[in-house]
Amino acid sequence: MEKSIFKKLRSFNMIMGGLHLLQGILMIFLATSVIQNIAEFMPKITQNFLTYNTQTQSLELGTKALFDLPFGILVAVFLLISALAHGLISILKKLNDVYNSDLEKGINKFRWFEYAVSSSIMIVLISTLFGIYDIASLILIFVVNASMNLFGLVMEQLNSLKKDGKTMWGPFVWGSIAGIAPWVAIIIYMVGNSNLDMVPWFVWAIVGTYFVAFNTFPVNMILQYKKIGKWKDYVYGERTYIVLSLVAKTILAWLVFFGAMQP
Repeated sequence: MEKSIFKKLRSFNMIMGGLHLLQGILMIFLATSVIQNIAEFMPKITQNFLTYNTQTQSLELGTKALFDLPFGILVAVFLLISALAHGLISILKKLNDVYNSDLEKGINKFRWFEYAVSSSIMIVLISTLFGIYDIASLILIFVVNASMNLFGLVMEQLNSLKKDGKTMWGPFVWGSIAGIAPWVAIIIYMVGNSNLDMVPWFVWAIVGTYFVAFNTFPVNMILQYKKIGKWKDYVYGERTYIVLSLVAKTILAWLVFFGAMQP
């Protein structure tokens, strides 16, 4: 690839990283100094366990509070992690060289590691909005969602080694299945409410936004591997990932952030 392409991509990453950074800093400021509702909204994370009741001589479910989740701060962290990733690959020369070298092979490991952390934080935050406070459930949701993104990395790594031009879709399929799992848990909690018409508007907006974002990323990958139109160039798909990331994360983060202010 031409050096000019990498130079433009480096500048593009710096700009996108800056936009993520500004939003993250603004959110921290609002959550700690301006909007009291955000500062006070801290879901209590719990641990469930079995305990023996000596009076009834039976095992019963017990629950204890572990800690309060700093919701507003974590929404900001969601954006700041993306800013950090963009900053590392655009400012540090060694990492930028690795980034460019990987792009020539059709890989971007930095993207998948960043998605694995940032999107998993967001799905955990969304889960708490639906009442999932159990620490074990939240850990599983985080790990499964992270695994979905790491399947994306495996997809790129495996196919970069193939010389016959045939795409191996296995990691894409397994990753899609893993990605659905957290939403199964959320839907189970959602339908447990018999008055769905009372669910606040922002909850449906979050679900709709995440669903659209959830599907645009795999669509971009399909277009890359099918080499349709401009997606024949891997770097074009990379730029699309970057734009999708900024747009989806911006809309979702602010929806979740201001959603936490609602009664």
